[in-house]
Amino acid sequence: MPLLTPLRFSWRRLPAAGVPVKNLGLRTVASGASSPSGASPKAFNIFDRDLKRKQKNWAARQPEPMKFDYLKEEVGSRIADRVYDIARDFHLALDVGCGRGYIAEHLNKVSLLRCRKLLESCSRQTLQKMLCLHWVNDLPRALEQIHYVLKPDGVFIGAMFGGDTLFELRCSLQLAETEREGGFSPHVSPFTAVNDLGHLLGRAGFNTLTVDTDEIQVNYPGMFELMEDLQGMGESNCAWNRKALLHRDTMLAAAAVYQEMYRNEDGSVPATYQIYYMIGWKYHDSQAKPAERGSATVSFGELGKINDLMSQGKKSQ
Repeated sequence: MPLLTPLRFSWRRLPAAGVPVKNLGLRTVASGASSPSGASPKAFNIFDRDLKRKQKNWAARQPEPMKFDYLKEEVGSRIADRVYDIARDFHLALDVGCGRGYIAEHLNKVSLLRCRKLLESCSRQTLQKMLCLHWVNDLPRALEQIHYVLKPDGVFIGAMFGGDTLFELRCSLQLAETEREGGFSPHVSPFTAVNDLGHLLGRAGFNTLTVDTDEIQVNYPGMFELMEDLQGMGESNCAWNRKALLHRDTMLAAAAVYQEMYRNEDGSVPATYQIYYMIGWKYHDSQAKPAERGSATVSFGELGKINDLMSQGKKSQ
């Protein structure tokens, strides 16, 4: 069963006071690295990568880009918690899709190399990737590249948006567009299903897999403030099948539907971000291996008698 841990935030704009000047410089976001052999033969071209690069660069050029970082900062701290949960010392890590260092600020025991592309073939002990895989067209190939750069017995810890992300916004837009225009187009990008994620990690070569689901709920004054923040994050839709524009009446109707269906008692509206966290290890001979089939000495049917067996053992001592 997936682990659901709801977290509520109140939407607010914080000033950028106290932020080091070096963190406020313009940043150019590079696209994902392509493999020498190119994309997978069956890869789908779902997202316009050039448009996504423009959206990210536009967001980075805004006067106060850090006021939209609240979601990435929270996910970065949760990934760092998962790093510390592993009873191992990692001396070198690679942060892919690091942004402003949302994971690095919580790590003080590893030497963290930040980059946005898998440019080097040198191996790393641990690799973190946060909230950028959902825009990758060839996700299987990207996971294979991540597996390739890890050392044997290295670990990959990643996070990406899940299929229930922004379901409130998606439903409101669909209902409003159907009522006003007689049909609807996808306005929220498609996401990977959690059932497929473990299969993709295994296919890429990872073992000892762990995939869990988390939910972060953020409250906004209304739908338009939510959409403004998504644009400020650089997370606007870039799917090829997106609709170029929405009519004003449809937008107003969607905002009204959002308020009517999902509003909180204080008048704000929630937006749910579903996050998939994944952990996978690169194989090494020293790793624990499953016992051979048929080597068990106790059957599951005897588990109900475990208390009696323990009490008998104590009496015999």
